[in-house]
Amino acid sequence: MSEVTTAFGRPRGFVDRHIGTDAAAQALMLGALGYDSVDALVQAAVPASIHVTPRRTSDIPPAATEAEALAELRELASQNRVARPMIGLGYYDTFTPSVISRNVLENPSWYTAYTPYQPEISQGRLEALINFQTMVTDLTGLATANASMLDEPTAVVEGMLVARRASKSASNVFAVDADAMPQTKAVLRARASVVGIELVELDFANGATLPDALFGVFVQYPGASGRVWDPAGVIDAAHLAGGLAVVAADLLALTLLRSPGSLGADVAVGTTQRFGVPLGFGGPHAGYMAVRAGLERQLPGRLVGVSQDAAGHAAYRLSLQTREQHIRREKATSNICTAQVLLAVMAAMYAVYHGPDGLRAIATEVARKAEALAERLRSYGLSLRSDSFFDTIQVVTPGPSRRVIERARSRGYQLFWVDDATVGVSVDETTTADDLASVAWAFGLPSADEHGDRDVPFADAAPLAGVSDALLRDDEFLTHPVFNTHRSETAMMRYLKQLADRDYALDRGMIPLGSCTMKLNAATEMSAVSWPEFSRVHPFAPESDVRGYLAMIEQLETWLAEVTGYDAVSLQPNAGSQGELAGLLAIRGWHRANGDTDRTICLIPSSAHGTNAASAVLAGMKVVVVACDEAGNVDLDDLRAKIALHAAELAALMITYPSTHGVYEHDVLEITQAVHDAGGQVYVDGANLNALLGYARFGDLGGDVSHLNLHKTFAIPHGGGGPGVGPVAAKAHLAPFLPGHPFSQRADHAGGFVFDGGAVAGAPHGSAGILPISWAYVRMMGAEGLRDATAAAVLAANYIATRLKDHYPVLYTGEGGLVAHECILDLRPLKEETGVSVDDVAKRLIDYGFHSPTMSFPVAGTLMVEPTESEDLAEIERFIEAMIAIRAEARAVAAGEWPADDNPLVNAPHTAESVVSGSWEHPYSRELAVYPVHTLVRTKYWPPVRRIDQAYGDRNLVCACPPVEAFA
Repeated sequence: MSEVTTAFGRPRGFVDRHIGTDAAAQALMLGALGYDSVDALVQAAVPASIHVTPRRTSDIPPAATEAEALAELRELASQNRVARPMIGLGYYDTFTPSVISRNVLENPSWYTAYTPYQPEISQGRLEALINFQTMVTDLTGLATANASMLDEPTAVVEGMLVARRASKSASNVFAVDADAMPQTKAVLRARASVVGIELVELDFANGATLPDALFGVFVQYPGASGRVWDPAGVIDAAHLAGGLAVVAADLLALTLLRSPGSLGADVAVGTTQRFGVPLGFGGPHAGYMAVRAGLERQLPGRLVGVSQDAAGHAAYRLSLQTREQHIRREKATSNICTAQVLLAVMAAMYAVYHGPDGLRAIATEVARKAEALAERLRSYGLSLRSDSFFDTIQVVTPGPSRRVIERARSRGYQLFWVDDATVGVSVDETTTADDLASVAWAFGLPSADEHGDRDVPFADAAPLAGVSDALLRDDEFLTHPVFNTHRSETAMMRYLKQLADRDYALDRGMIPLGSCTMKLNAATEMSAVSWPEFSRVHPFAPESDVRGYLAMIEQLETWLAEVTGYDAVSLQPNAGSQGELAGLLAIRGWHRANGDTDRTICLIPSSAHGTNAASAVLAGMKVVVVACDEAGNVDLDDLRAKIALHAAELAALMITYPSTHGVYEHDVLEITQAVHDAGGQVYVDGANLNALLGYARFGDLGGDVSHLNLHKTFAIPHGGGGPGVGPVAAKAHLAPFLPGHPFSQRADHAGGFVFDGGAVAGAPHGSAGILPISWAYVRMMGAEGLRDATAAAVLAANYIATRLKDHYPVLYTGEGGLVAHECILDLRPLKEETGVSVDDVAKRLIDYGFHSPTMSFPVAGTLMVEPTESEDLAEIERFIEAMIAIRAEARAVAAGEWPADDNPLVNAPHTAESVVSGSWEHPYSRELAVYPVHTLVRTKYWPPVRRIDQAYGDRNLVCACPPVEAFA
């Protein structure tokens, strides 16, 4: 039998499983474009001035098979020690219910979905997120919660910024609890000074007096030390001073302790990690934020609300989107673009599965374990820093505390070193009585053989024995039926399946979103995420316990540096927005180190993604917009004029390459040189790196720093709107200013452990738990495969543009009429000719079995299409045929065959109920409504709701689980 080869002349391996079009398909597509080879097409599209020659030697090894990559990951995993982490500090081991692990974390129906901007095909994950919001509001005792934050420390920062916006105080002082998590203090330091906020650290628990003037206070509840105390007095004092109170609270503790809302807090923040989300060496985990009534419109991030569809049925959608970056830009509430949806869904389902009684029982057992350990230690004469605690105690050691730490390590336990005479111990739902005995032994108590007890029993210990009765919770929570129904695994499995069936994800078909690269998330790439050697590792574990993780991280950083042309990479930013911020902070730090404190102007093209402008403001910069020309490129004359006007103040230029308009700008070297000549730095946004890998590098374009989206180019799934990883890469001169961390296991970059100001995420390596995905992607693709993926993506986009240009104008093209990896279809002429809007086309695509392309970004009234390299020709043709058929339907409206207010487009999408219930009075057939092409008859995706009224949901803001009757 002859060997089966592919488009790139190799035996079929992972590369050709990842790339959807084979040799025959690519030959057909190239014929339509008039090119002899894929490489010739991309060489023509990418400006010759920035081409790179493939390296003869590479730090990226030749592509591995799937079996080889898994074997190498197993070897790396074996170098991690799966110890019993009892370090705490906001990170706890937890039991992920198997029904949730199998049906959410490992289910492509959940992890390959996109952000729910098209709510009609996102009702399942929107319901899961409104469950999350309800869980948070109930437990915190506040009115409204958003649909998750990136992690606890960044949520604290956002809470600080909410307080600053909402407070009427003119003060720039923000008072911080001395007992706050140390990683939170590090992130606060990084973020506060650049926006003119003065942090004042105070020991609230011991009666420290607040400053006379402030705009807010931040309290940790319980404290990092584990201490539980009543912060109501501090909160009242903050209010009297004109400030707002932000409380970081442990949600599991809140099942037993009074809620922040009942104590007077304005904002509550924290993490939901211990609700069934694995440690993952620090992430990804869903942070949370809740606010009191009146602060809803100050909330950053996404907010799920309830509206109604065209039939008047209740339906979920994202609320108050006018707050978001793509609309408000430098005036946005925050720069956060992604959330942690997949992890928020897991945490919400943990609460759904256990219910209020189950959560209370888990919390009570945790508190009993902590009390039992404390009793045992006290019985042998040891003392605690505080006798009021939930799950964490700090023990005064009889000798050097390091000796206790090492004794614990010898038994496989990780404790927290507080100081030379104090050790911290945190228990969790996984802690056993035997664990408690081993920890007691580490403190010098007799071993099991000597003592006669094999463990430390905790069943009869008094939970919260040292906590004041006034702080014990006495109100109900999680009373909605959704938290009191799904107790059996059968019921839970069916509920998760029901929600997944309401959604459209990559496991159903193509999601052709421009700017977002919804490519294959291969099963082999995903497999290591749930291995305990990666999933059950604490982010502050000692270096000797995480050698495999550090080796994998170092390899991935090296590979990313090579393909981007940079010298150093930090994987700490846990979203693209945070990578942007970290890159701009590096530029700011470099200018300040050079004495250029006046360099605060950031030039940003008008076409840029909204997070660019928001990130610049949060980095302490002033945004100056640069115009774009008719071809969508940066207007060189306007750029030169802005540089000349602001030469002495110029800090940076932020550009996206290829441009946000989907074309390769030929003047990019001239642009970057002009900025450098004026003393500025160039930030190249890495959102569109999928169109560049192997053909050009940001560092060779004149870039000084970039963020990369591992959840786009490097195959980490979008997960319904998160998780993401947004590493920042930089040239050597900026490396000392990349993020550091107080608990980093090694000195990072040239800047040591902590750069000027602190960290940008809670964990040293950000969302490290999903880095095996990108590691496996690069390892199985190899440098050549990455280049082939770029070529296939560019071919697919240009094929779609060519096939559709006679039906919809392609708004921007480069030389030779070519686009990059995405194209913008201009629907404004269609609207003028037929009255059919971009919304109508997007919703009608649902009837054809597609998720819409990106709507009205970067130009209103357009669709940005990105097919990615992973789609095969049949799916690409199916999309093309759907778009052509929709154009014909629009012509029928213009010709008067259907009324402008009653046709398949304005009534889309059509539900099953809409075509089978009652009489059919529309001027088109039922069959055309739901089966516009015959192939849908057996494979139809049925949307659960009709078109949703967005404005109604904003006018009638409901952001918690509605009563069951609403869906009757």
